[in-house]
Amino acid sequence: AAGSQAFINLKGIDPAVEPQVTNIAGAMRTGSLTALATPDAESPGDILLGTDLASQLGVSVGDSISVLTPQGTLSPMGMIPRVRRARVAGIYALGLYEFDSAYGFITLDFAKRLLGKSTVDLIQLKVDDIYAAPAVADGLADRLGANYVAQDWSDMNRQLFSAMWLEKMAISITIGLIVAVAALNIIASLILLVMEKSRDIAILKTMGTSSARIMRIFMMQGLIIGAIGTTIGAAGGLTLCYVLDRYRVIQIPMDVYQVSYVPFVVEPFDFVVVVVAALAICFLATLYPSWRAARLDPVEALRYE
Repeated sequence: AAGSQAFINLKGIDPAVEPQVTNIAGAMRTGSLTALATPDAESPGDILLGTDLASQLGVSVGDSISVLTPQGTLSPMGMIPRVRRARVAGIYALGLYEFDSAYGFITLDFAKRLLGKSTVDLIQLKVDDIYAAPAVADGLADRLGANYVAQDWSDMNRQLFSAMWLEKMAISITIGLIVAVAALNIIASLILLVMEKSRDIAILKTMGTSSARIMRIFMMQGLIIGAIGTTIGAAGGLTLCYVLDRYRVIQIPMDVYQVSYVPFVVEPFDFVVVVVAALAICFLATLYPSWRAARLDPVEALRYE
């Protein structure tokens, strides 16, 4: 709305190379990055705003805003802040509230005039392998010298990733306990089955079936139960994750969590580890009942038959 105000972080960019570092070109909702690269001759300067910031200011593409900077002009009344006009050349949505509500992109030339600077303060790099960023950052610091400080995404978000690691460990322990309870159910079911089938086991033994074969029969039965349950659970989990992520079912406050919905991404390695661990626990759960079945004495089992 007219007269609305908001704090904004200005970022001077080179429109020609910025798409190689960020997804600003693909995030444009109205206007375009090209309009920023080729400003109107009559415009004092162009700016790209995030969707939340543009909504807060009540502006759209083509409107003008006043940018008030801390660098000002010294006068008898003190330091007078510098006010410059800028035309909204585009509105983007990167999907992070931190950027969409507080960042404005302008050209490097406009940033130099607006902020009274002759050099850049920050250079951002994009690497092909995200996990190679720490090594690249260390290499840049060594090559450029002590006057430069290089930070990668892991350093800048260390506390966040530490909290997420603790959360992941807590979830892993919870899932492990759930699987352990399911394994106890398998143990109880097989023990009851051994007691129920004691006569049949005794007959098989008297007919020459070895104890090892009896043990393998009950182990196979327990594994089949565990495999069926694991397969159904894994398929259901994959389907649920796809639906929840595809249709963004769980909406959350964007100004608190930085994202508007809870994303569900299945990591192949984690998925395989969970499935293999579940099958391994099910296998271990079959050992004791199978051993009990193999140790069954045919004479004792048939004494009261």
